[in-house]
Amino acid sequence: MPKQVFYIPHGGGPMPLMGHSGHHSMSDMLRNLEDQIADSRAIVLLTAHWEEDIINFSGAQQPTMLFDYYNFPPDTYEYNYPAPGAPEIANMARDLLDVAGLDSRIDPVRGFDHGTFVPMMLMRPKADIPILQTSLMSSLDPAAHIAVGKALSPLLDQGVTIIGSGLSFHNLRALLSGGPKPNAEDEDFDEWLNSTLVGGGHLEAARTERLVNWKEAPGAQFSHPREEHLLPLHMCYGAAAAAGLTAENIFREDLMGYRTSGFCWSEG
Repeated sequence: MPKQVFYIPHGGGPMPLMGHSGHHSMSDMLRNLEDQIADSRAIVLLTAHWEEDIINFSGAQQPTMLFDYYNFPPDTYEYNYPAPGAPEIANMARDLLDVAGLDSRIDPVRGFDHGTFVPMMLMRPKADIPILQTSLMSSLDPAAHIAVGKALSPLLDQGVTIIGSGLSFHNLRALLSGGPKPNAEDEDFDEWLNSTLVGGGHLEAARTERLVNWKEAPGAQFSHPREEHLLPLHMCYGAAAAAGLTAENIFREDLMGYRTSGFCWSEG
């Protein structure tokens, strides 16, 4: 199986599963990835909606559902995504981080949060690929998250697909305002992000430096008042860079009025 790493937008709460008009293009993109991940031994899912002091891996054999959103219709709390967990991969991942000198633990009860089950219900409705849900670190240190990705990169050699689930634009106040876009800072940041990751404009060391110092990018603070939805990308980048993979853009459209991107790294 070819090595693959994805950073995908997962949208607002359960809205992609509700058929929300602002999510149609994003939902179509996720559905179109089904064949690309079909042969995965397992998926390591880096979710923006789980933060711990150190990296945590979900260890349940059959994870439950964690409905970590509020004030949505009752039927959105009845979704079920019965994909198996991946405790064997959890042990492998913990060992890889240990070798890299990075602390981690396995959480035996953590369920699938909406950063996991919402995109996966679109990407793989059969729910037949084991999923290892992976947390962020509450430090939100970009360099540390790149290091975690690099440490996890050998899993790609084992037929595992790595998916970072977040949003490249995540200013909730702007997204929920319903008013006109106040400026073009989302487009400025999106341009910077694409120029950083895609094409031959930067060597790996320069890409890494730019991502570590992402707050200096144009539009960065507006696009991410808090960076938890961006940092899955840093882990994806670390894994892909260590494996020598090449990035391409797979989604670059307005999501609820603001420019949002998704990326795939593969053997080029």
